[in-house]
Amino acid sequence: MTTRIGICDYGVGNLRSVERALLAAGAQPVVSEEPAVLAGCEGVVLPGVGAFSAAVRLLRERGLDGAVRDVVESGRPLLGVCLGHQLLFENSDEGEGGDGLGLVPGSVTRLRPSSGKVPHLGWNRLHLVRRAPLLDGVKDGSYMYFVHSYDGHPRDCSDVVATTDHGGEIVAVVQRGNVLGTQFHPEKSAAAGLRVYANFVRLCARPHVDFAALPA
Repeated sequence: MTTRIGICDYGVGNLRSVERALLAAGAQPVVSEEPAVLAGCEGVVLPGVGAFSAAVRLLRERGLDGAVRDVVESGRPLLGVCLGHQLLFENSDEGEGGDGLGLVPGSVTRLRPSSGKVPHLGWNRLHLVRRAPLLDGVKDGSYMYFVHSYDGHPRDCSDVVATTDHGGEIVAVVQRGNVLGTQFHPEKSAAAGLRVYANFVRLCARPHVDFAALPA
């Protein structure tokens, strides 16, 4: 049976490119703004492009913040991508700021111009910090595609899976239990990015995954 992966549609994000990438990874992607539909999927991707405060407001207006938390509480994998990755954190200082989903302890702050051009735009190498199933088969030094002006800072360093360098260290991948996030866009990152989605699909296809028992 093909694994159903929900793509959370809250009006912000490159939904179709994520959908195509998941199809290429062998999943059955389901783009939806309905919490009940997402509840019937084996895992969910939270994409996003734009401003943090606007995205949070839309999530809450559509009742999707609760739906995303329900996915996590049920033990199913959640993958945040780019802005979706930032929404996993507790808060952001972007624009009007505000509270995020609080699934990864830590904050989102603006990149420092002294550390490199803002926004951070283009291909950068990943530096693997620890083993994690989302990056299975992705080599240290692989290039991924980044587009962002803000980045997340996990309070617990054990949540960091990979970093990149843009005039200083930027957290590129996080995992906290079944909550995963990539600051880069896997769907724009060629073969290495598609491998990330394929790994996510495999995680979603495994019932009752004990994330605490997976290699760290």
